Amino acid sequence: METTPTSSIRTFDLHGPAGRLEALLNSGSEDAPYSALVCHPHPMGGGTMHNKVVYHVMKALHRLGLPVLRFNFRGTGRSEGQHDDGRGEQDDVRAALGWLDREFHLPILFAGFSFGSNVGMRACCGDPRVHGLIALGLPVLADGRSYTYAYLPQCEQPKLFISGDRDQYGPVAEVEAVVASAPEPKNLVWIPGADHFFVGKLDQVQTAILNWTRQNFPDIDRR
Repeated sequence: METTPTSSIRTFDLHGPAGRLEALLNSGSEDAPYSALVCHPHPMGGGTMHNKVVYHVMKALHRLGLPVLRFNFRGTGRSEGQHDDGRGEQDDVRAALGWLDREFHLPILFAGFSFGSNVGMRACCGDPRVHGLIALGLPVLADGRSYTYAYLPQCEQPKLFISGDRDQYGPVAEVEAVVASAPEPKNLVWIPGADHFFVGKLDQVQTAILNWTRQNFPDIDRR
């Protein structure tokens, strides 16, 4: 029977380039072979590290025994600074990666939802500390904001894309075109009937993350 590791939650501040970044760490197993970072959706749409999708992604990665870091982008919650339309937020991601690297000295798995996937993948693609990437609800056009992925052809780490086939911000054809531009190894999982926020489908999201992570990183503790 699979069990979830016992966890403690640490609330603290990261030191980001725009000032303090409010952060949460769910502790992992002492012998965890990886650490993980999860990034939240667009702050202008109310996105924070407490977002429901972000929370369920954290739960899936923590179920594997990994320590999982979440934080609020600049200008969100108690984080200092101002929203920077995805530019400065990439530096926030790099600050979080640096903290994880110094704290655990482990390879890192990245996961991001919506805006967090776009910004986080930009920062993480090609970073030797990051061994795997998970993009949920990859946005293509959202509330008048256009998201581009010209960097993806150079992104050689293992990649998992999870989207709903009724995602209003990532239509099937557009998302498939983006994923086609990325090199192998990559997987694209469509969640049938799911909208952008995976309402009523978060159990399927967790299953997709668990299956992919175990297949691609067999040294992860199989809980």
